[in-house]
Amino acid sequence: MTFAPLRLAALASVAATALAVPAFAQDNSSDALKLPSVTTTATKRVEDVQDVPVSVTSLNDDVLDEFAAGADSILFLSSRVPSLTLESSYGRIFPRAYIRGLGNTDFDFNASQPVSFIYDEVVYENPVLKGFPVFDLESVEVLRGPQGTLFGRNTPAGILKFDSAKPGDEFEAYVTASYATYETTRLEGAIGGPISDTLSVRASGLFQSRDDYIDNVILGSSGDAGGFDEYAYRLQALWEPTANFSWLGNVHGRDLDGGQVTFFGNAIRPGSNDPRPGF
Repeated sequence: MTFAPLRLAALASVAATALAVPAFAQDNSSDALKLPSVTTTATKRVEDVQDVPVSVTSLNDDVLDEFAAGADSILFLSSRVPSLTLESSYGRIFPRAYIRGLGNTDFDFNASQPVSFIYDEVVYENPVLKGFPVFDLESVEVLRGPQGTLFGRNTPAGILKFDSAKPGDEFEAYVTASYATYETTRLEGAIGGPISDTLSVRASGLFQSRDDYIDNVILGSSGDAGGFDEYAYRLQALWEPTANFSWLGNVHGRDLDGGQVTFFGNAIRPGSNDPRPGF
């Protein structure tokens, strides 16, 4: 008899909880639970990623725009794609890629890398070309594991595949800009569309800049580093005279004026944004 009020209170609490459940009802229909389809060109044709027997990570243009807004080099992919690590000993050029830990630490310009960079179906084997900035792209795909010669080069570790936004049959143009600390500036734009029934063109460009942010306490301001000025462009023409034939020609260009960048191993305390004591 002494515990009756407690039992009644517990039953009242359960009843109140049961009455509140319908407020959180969910739409369990098949359409509501269906995930959006993700396509890939890992086999040189557009397929659903679930039908391709390759481990693939795909980043679309919206995601890439957000990641690249800080005027970072191609190294920004290192922290956004599982199993992918990118590093460089030459600032914004010659990135060395590792997929699942497999790569080549040799930073010699003649060293062969087990991860290939593919831009619009063309292998970029020259180490300087691999640092071409990310802009006006349709998607970036990371193919993990050994790849055959489908894209022109056998790779034991994997492939970084870059597909630029192609000329279309409708007029399109855009301009984006961002500004951050150390006078960091990024300006990107593109314009394109049809000029006849069979020919379409597209022109895109990028400007990135940052002031020196690494102070040289020995040489003074004349020895400061970290800043850069970078220009890049891409011109494309798509000719489709028949339904069974198409020809795409493109020209890529880049001009980079930038110095060295420093790297500090284990400088930041885990779980914080603060440097280690005494650093």
